[in-house]
Amino acid sequence: MTVTNSKVETAELNVAIIILAAGASSRMGKPKQLLPYQGGSLLKHTIESALASVCKPVVVVLGANAQQIRSEVTQPSVQVVENPQWNLGMSTSIRSGILSLSTVDAAVIAVCDQPFLSSEIINLLVETYHSTGKPIIASQYAETLGVPALFSHIFFSELAALEETVGAKHLINRYLNEVFCVPFPLGAVDIDTPKDYEQLQATI
Repeated sequence: MTVTNSKVETAELNVAIIILAAGASSRMGKPKQLLPYQGGSLLKHTIESALASVCKPVVVVLGANAQQIRSEVTQPSVQVVENPQWNLGMSTSIRSGILSLSTVDAAVIAVCDQPFLSSEIINLLVETYHSTGKPIIASQYAETLGVPALFSHIFFSELAALEETVGAKHLINRYLNEVFCVPFPLGAVDIDTPKDYEQLQATI
């Protein structure tokens, strides 16, 4: 792919955010999307961070336990997409989210189990996209690059074509020369197991 850099005024940018919340939480033993956090749940915290950012629309992709988790999505401005193929891997949820978008310049892909995600981090991704002209802006933590990450619309077809268990990091690694990273040290904290959740509770 040939990528051309173009700087766009932030005010003119239309950047969506896709929150992936379709997993079965098999290692947690219950839906981690619903774990109590900050007076709500992990998913509600992620949605509120997204709504407080410059991103529109906010899309939440559900899959496993969709009916139970949907009750956490109470904001009318949030678009809920159900992924019937969630059990085939994260790529199917990315595809569902991307295909739900209309005309946008870029999209941030986020997950609901990074408890320290904030509107500030999301906005930093968008601002960096504007200021650098790079088509991929990734978060940097724990000596890796990952989500939340912003992708220009020129990558939407490739995001929608990712295979099964492959996530957005695959595309970041494939196009490293087109990536600009922003520091998000607390992005290394994600909640997959009961022990992870216990450690989170001990720090807040």
